[in-house]
Amino acid sequence: MHDTALLDLFTTDIGTAEQLLELIDAEFQALSERDLPRLDGLLNDKQPLLALLQQHGNERSRLLQSAGLSADRDGLSALAANSTQGEQLLARSEELSNLLQRCQEANLRNGRLVRANQASVRSVLGILRGGETPGLYDSRGSAARIAQQRPLSQA
Repeated sequence: MHDTALLDLFTTDIGTAEQLLELIDAEFQALSERDLPRLDGLLNDKQPLLALLQQHGNERSRLLQSAGLSADRDGLSALAANSTQGEQLLARSEELSNLLQRCQEANLRNGRLVRANQASVRSVLGILRGGETPGLYDSRGSAARIAQQRPLSQA
């Protein structure tokens, strides 16, 4: 009975993880285009999927523990060894693991883009506030000397 319930959870979570990966990829596009309304909608769409994955992960752990097994890959392997659906369990587990790894990698990629955008905005704000100047060059290619730095609002 535990094996069937686990298999159902894995199957459901594979679909959920695929949806999450699609949303993360759409999030990357929205970040690239700086489409904030779309980004906000995507973030709201991700929350229930993440909650469902967490809930099912807890349920899988509980099922393995109630069978007297550890809530990890070893416990799943032990359950699969004694199940007629053992091969399917391990295959679905591996498929889910790969999908979640892809989600994590895509999320890290999005995080790098967010940090790059933040640095760009900070730089522009610094220029507008007069705290920093962009690297300018004179006609000889040397760094230009700017006698007085003023915010653009006072230029």
